Amino acid sequence: MSSISNADFLCQQGDTLCEIRLYEKEVIVVPILLLATFTVTLVFIFLLRFCPEKVDRIRISSLKSNFRRELHGIDAPPGINVLEGESIALDMPTYSTFNQPITYTHKKLSLSVDMPPVSSGAAYDPASEIVVQPRELPRQRLPESFNLVTPLPGSFSLRSDSSVSLYRARMENRNVILRVLNDSADATERHNFLDFASFLAKVGPHPFLPELLGVVSLRAPLVTVVEELENRDLLGFLWRCRQEDVTPPCEMTERRIYTMAQHVVSALTFLHSKDLLHGNIRARSVLVSKAHTAKLWGLHGVFMRTNQAATKKDDPSMKKWQAPEILAKRNVGPSSDVWSFGILLYEMATLGEAPFAEIPVNELLQFHQRGKSLKKHSNCTNSLYALIKGCCQWKEADRPTLAEVTRKLASGEKSASDKVLKGTAVNVERYLQEAGYGESNSYTIF
Repeated sequence: MSSISNADFLCQQGDTLCEIRLYEKEVIVVPILLLATFTVTLVFIFLLRFCPEKVDRIRISSLKSNFRRELHGIDAPPGINVLEGESIALDMPTYSTFNQPITYTHKKLSLSVDMPPVSSGAAYDPASEIVVQPRELPRQRLPESFNLVTPLPGSFSLRSDSSVSLYRARMENRNVILRVLNDSADATERHNFLDFASFLAKVGPHPFLPELLGVVSLRAPLVTVVEELENRDLLGFLWRCRQEDVTPPCEMTERRIYTMAQHVVSALTFLHSKDLLHGNIRARSVLVSKAHTAKLWGLHGVFMRTNQAATKKDDPSMKKWQAPEILAKRNVGPSSDVWSFGILLYEMATLGEAPFAEIPVNELLQFHQRGKSLKKHSNCTNSLYALIKGCCQWKEADRPTLAEVTRKLASGEKSASDKVLKGTAVNVERYLQEAGYGESNSYTIF
């Protein structure tokens, strides 16, 4: 009897339906559960492989319901010069900025100049504005998202110690620049990288500011996508204008100086309307398009000054462009940017010469106190030199406003010459010394 199953007692021989009911758990419930588990796993693997953005959204939605995302991520959908280097795949398994998703929290931003305080103007409080997030696109694998990805070499082979690497790529049938956070970046650098993208989105679009096209922030590598300006930074453009038989042709005229200067003033006026001081107006901080449109960049310094957690940095390489009140660590205001704009005009007229080349950095303030000014260059007309001197007055009240500068530039453009300016080849090492760069300083564009 021990070899006879319990079914033999409860069910008649050949009663299959009775036996199925008796062993319902073993023959129905367990197989269904196994099949359901297999199906869910298969669907998840499919989503992870072909629709990773849905997995990211599911993961984020499982967080606290009261958590508000300040910044999401985007990838581009499929499909500044002659560049060097082989194509790279940014989504290789070995490339990983961090191993698991990290939740970023963002601090409120307000205008706070680290060195000297602002003397005029209300503080810019982004918290009072609608939060604008960088553009989001469906998640795709990076090799298919960004086409023809190639490294962007530094200008004139000057080394960079930045935590961000630059790449040139194609996205939506246009050339773009990818600012990719390096694998070695720590948590603070990742946080600042994403906050900077959020800051750019809050500042808003302007025809003479480089266009922010989006960010990749949900996974490594973290990427900011910015429009490419083919002639890259203005300083490098001016230096190329000194060369003979350069391709593509590079020519600078007095009329072009006035035109490009108006572009920069327009962008600067826009920033001042938001009570944001640029603080880094110079040729290195201006980007030039193929059509010679000038767009004001160098906005990372603006972001760092508006970030309450930013630390004070004393950069010797900026001092020859800084107004006396900044050198003296006094109150600064919009006129401090006007001074630096005058130095920018001098750079354009001289095809990229270092300002105050003969004056050591530690003697600059005394030089300005004695009422000295930049020497008139042979490329500089009297009207342009008068504008440069007007912007670089010792007293802030004696400097023109941006509105006055705009009118003078428009007036000067009408009578400006179309004669191509000439200059000798640049000695980069000498330039770095005359401009006040230390050995630890780097030259990078974005």
